[in-house]
Amino acid sequence: MLGTLSGGSVRVTAETRRNRTRVFAPAPGSARDAGVGSNVAQVSQGKLEDVSTTDRTADRLKVHPVVRAAAEWSWRLVVIAVALYVASQVIARYEEVFVPIGLAVLGTAFLVPVVDWLNRRGVPRALAVVASLVVAIGAIAGIMTFVVQQFIDGVPDLTDQVTKTIDDSRGWLVDGPLNIRQEQIDHLGDDSIKFLQDNQDKVTSGALATFTTVSEIVTGGFLMLFLMIFFLYGGGQIWRFLTLAIPEGSREKVWEAGQNGFGSLVGYVRATVVVAAVDAIGIGAGLAILQVPLALPLASLVFIGAFIPIVGALITGSLAVLVALVTQGWIAAVIALAVVVGVMQLESHVLQPFLLGRSVRLHPVAVVLAIAAGLVTAGIVGGLLAVPIIAFLNTAIRTLVNKSKSIDDDSELAEVAAATGKEHERMYEAEPDRPKWDDLDAHGARGPKAEKPDDDAAPDDKRGSSADSS
Repeated sequence: MLGTLSGGSVRVTAETRRNRTRVFAPAPGSARDAGVGSNVAQVSQGKLEDVSTTDRTADRLKVHPVVRAAAEWSWRLVVIAVALYVASQVIARYEEVFVPIGLAVLGTAFLVPVVDWLNRRGVPRALAVVASLVVAIGAIAGIMTFVVQQFIDGVPDLTDQVTKTIDDSRGWLVDGPLNIRQEQIDHLGDDSIKFLQDNQDKVTSGALATFTTVSEIVTGGFLMLFLMIFFLYGGGQIWRFLTLAIPEGSREKVWEAGQNGFGSLVGYVRATVVVAAVDAIGIGAGLAILQVPLALPLASLVFIGAFIPIVGALITGSLAVLVALVTQGWIAAVIALAVVVGVMQLESHVLQPFLLGRSVRLHPVAVVLAIAAGLVTAGIVGGLLAVPIIAFLNTAIRTLVNKSKSIDDDSELAEVAAATGKEHERMYEAEPDRPKWDDLDAHGARGPKAEKPDDDAAPDDKRGSSADSS
C-alpha cells in the first residue's frame, strides 16, 4: 500500500510496517517530466527504496527474476490455452446452436444500419425490422432462383464441352508423346464404373447424410431468422441485460467494449459485401467475355467465397480457371487466370486497405490462422465466422485495455492531488458527449431525456470521485 503524505509526515499502515520498511531518499530533479508516474513519492521529488524484512521476500530473491517472470507467464498462458480449448469443444459439440447465432449476428450487422435509418425517418422500429427482413429475403430468393435457373440452362452446354474435352484428351493420350494404348484407357474407365457399383452403399449413405444436412440447414435458417428479428428490434436491450452479470465497477467498460466491437463488425460486413461484389462482377464479366459456360453461377460462387478473406477468393477463382480450361482450352484458361489475379490484386491492394482497413486491422497471418481454426472447428461456416469473431474481439479488447488505462491514470492523478495538494492537468480528456451505460434506451441509443454532461464539470467530478475512492 502507498503511504499518504499529509502535513509533511508519512502515515504507514500496520500492514505496510509488517511487510516492509519504506525509506525516503531525496532525488535530484523531478522524476515526472515524462508524465504521470506510478507512485506518490516520485511525484513529490522523492524516491522509495524497499528493504525486505520477511523470509518470504528473501526466498523470492533466491529465484532469478527472469525465471520467476517466465513461470508467471507460463501458467497464465496455460490457463488461456485450456479456456480456448474448452470453448472450441463446446462450440463444436453444439454447432447447430452456435452457428445460427453467429450468422444471425452477421445478418444483424448487415441490416441494422437500414433499420436505424428507417427508424430515424419516423418508421416504427418493428415495421422497419419486418420491412428490412422481407426485402432482404426476397432479394436473396430472387437472386438464388435466377442463378439456379442459369445453372440448369448451362449444364447441357457444359456436359457437351466436357465430353469433347475428354475425347480430345483420350486422343492425345493415345496419339501423343505418352503413347498409351487404347485398351489401357478403356480398362481405366471400366475400373471407375466398377468402383462406383461396389461402393453404392456408401454413395447412398452419403445421400442420406446430405438429406440430414439439408434438414439441419433449414432448421438453422429458421432459428437464424427468429434471432435476427429480436437482435434487430432490441439488440441494445439484450446486450444491456447480459452486462448485468458483470460487476458494477466493470459494467460500463464491458458494455462499451461490446458496442465498439459490434460497430467494428458492422463496418467489416459492409466492406466485405462491397469487396465480394467487385470480385464477382470482375471475374464474372471476364468469364462471360470468354464465353465460359456457367459464368453467372461461377460469379455467384466467387461472391460467396469472398466472405472468407484470402482463402475463399483463391479457391473459387481457381475453380473458374479450371472450368475455362476444361471447356475452352488452355488459352482461355490463361486469360481467365490473368483476370482472377488482376481482380485479387485490386482487392488486396486497393479495396481491402481502403474499406476493411478502417474497421479491421488484422495481420494476414492472423487472418489465415483464424480461418484455419474456424475450418477445423466448424467447417466452411467456421471459416466464414472466424474473421468476424477476431475483428469483434480485437476491437473489444482494445477498448477494454484503453478504458482500464484511462481509469488507472485518473486514480494516479487523484493520489497525486491528495498527497501533494496540487492539481495536475490531464494529458487528454475523454469525449464528454459519449453516452453512459445508464443513459441509453432499449436499442442502445441515447435516451430522449438523457442530458449531455457538462464539459467543464466532468474533469472535476472525475477527480473528486477518484480521490474519494482512493
